[in-house]
Amino acid sequence: MESGGTPSCEQSEKAKKYDRQLRLWGDHGQLSLESGHVCLINASASGTETLKSLVLPGIGAITIVDDAKVTPQDVGNNFFVDSDSIGRLRGEVALRLLMELNHEVRGTFVEQPLQEILDNQPDFFTPFTCVIATCLPECTLLMLSKVLWDANIPLVVVRSYGMVGYIRVQIEEHTVVESHPDNEMPDLRLDRPFPALQKYMDSLDFDAMDYKEHSHVPYVVILYKYLQQWNQQHGRPPKNYKERKEFIELVRAGMRVKNNGEAEENYEEAVKAVNTCLLPTTIPSLVQSILNQAASITPSPTTKPFWIMARALHEFVTSEGRGVLPVRGTIPDMTADSEKYIKIQNLYREQAAQDADWVLRRVQELGQQLGVKKILTSLENDVKTFCKNAHALRVIKSKSIAEEYQGSINLGEIGAHLENPESELVWYVMLRAVDQFHSEFRAYPGYFQDQVETDIVRLKVCVNRLLADWGCGPIVKDDFIHEMCRYGAAEVHSVAAYIGGCTAQEVIKIITGQYVPVNNTHIYNAITATSGTFML
Repeated sequence: MESGGTPSCEQSEKAKKYDRQLRLWGDHGQLSLESGHVCLINASASGTETLKSLVLPGIGAITIVDDAKVTPQDVGNNFFVDSDSIGRLRGEVALRLLMELNHEVRGTFVEQPLQEILDNQPDFFTPFTCVIATCLPECTLLMLSKVLWDANIPLVVVRSYGMVGYIRVQIEEHTVVESHPDNEMPDLRLDRPFPALQKYMDSLDFDAMDYKEHSHVPYVVILYKYLQQWNQQHGRPPKNYKERKEFIELVRAGMRVKNNGEAEENYEEAVKAVNTCLLPTTIPSLVQSILNQAASITPSPTTKPFWIMARALHEFVTSEGRGVLPVRGTIPDMTADSEKYIKIQNLYREQAAQDADWVLRRVQELGQQLGVKKILTSLENDVKTFCKNAHALRVIKSKSIAEEYQGSINLGEIGAHLENPESELVWYVMLRAVDQFHSEFRAYPGYFQDQVETDIVRLKVCVNRLLADWGCGPIVKDDFIHEMCRYGAAEVHSVAAYIGGCTAQEVIKIITGQYVPVNNTHIYNAITATSGTFML
């Protein structure tokens, strides 16, 4: 059955509705989100909480695949079913209530069992931007993993099991242009200024300025001037704490003071900016590895635009860029008169535009050679964004869940973490063990209250067998085994809500291509309110 949404709102109304998220991923990110179509397999508590956090920000469409019926247990932990719906199809009930959260989202419910879809409809998942799966037995999860991996469709597994939350992202290759790094350093190029910037700053004469003009010079000019003095004496920029401290004293010596003893604010800004603005202009190692990979790729008509742009960027660095990335074109706010600040701001913007134009021309040439000119020449804005964010490009490569479960696992990562009694990775071991338990006994440990003691013994055997397969000793404490049996596979709503919100965040990262998603496993421990991310 299909639930239709209302026509799109006026842009001004939409901007008001989505104001906070637009500040995070912009109009283009919102457009990508509204073009997305996600599929949820099983409307469990964690599954519906994930969809809630996708419906509210305006995902384009959702499809729920679930042949289960609402039980009293669902009513106790799932806010998207109620007591009146006991015995009805869970996915249908959940979809109706989810659609009430945002009428612009389209929704579809599929009653067909997942196993039947996997067996008879291999193309079923092709239309989806991303698939979210929860509450799947191990054998079905592995089959789904292989189908989606072969189809190159991202899979995100979400799970809440008692007081444990789990997220696993499966995506063969995910490229990120707008990674939005924390604590981003400004790109001022003071150690290697481009010609137009150098010419302008050399034209300013501090000695000829009166106090008012001197106190309104942008601090980027102040740092440049004193860096020239320093380089004349030392032959290179300051490179350690002691030298930067000496450089700060050099700047302070040129500061003028008002009659009331107040120091110039622009000089104070310059002093504070020494540690961030005098760093050498280099290419980060992660970005350099991406450029090296792009240079080694033989482009073809099927090559992703990201790699075409990276190839062009590599050629820019080795030629026009003289070993550095394109200028970003943005500068921090500064205490300065408007004329000088705008002049310098425009110099950086113009240089950034020139650098991006060089890369764009090379992208167009590559596209023409490959016969995809029509596609690549429409990427002007994408190339500008690519160049602006070139310092923080990221490529995430993951392995399939099927590959992980069948033995290709990072044993060094597991062994190192299990030696730490505080590591959250022990819960990954326990989740894998309860899945093996379920495969063997057709029920989760502790599900039947009269079998808890027997299940503890059985689960311990599963844990030790799993660790033995990995070459690890029996190093998991019995406390963890007792805890998993105490849970009995129950979902706690607070844990499901938290891990569902986190999962939605990862799905949004994948759909918008912004921010860096988890690679590849995230574990949440609600007992201690701690979490960890692991590459397994």
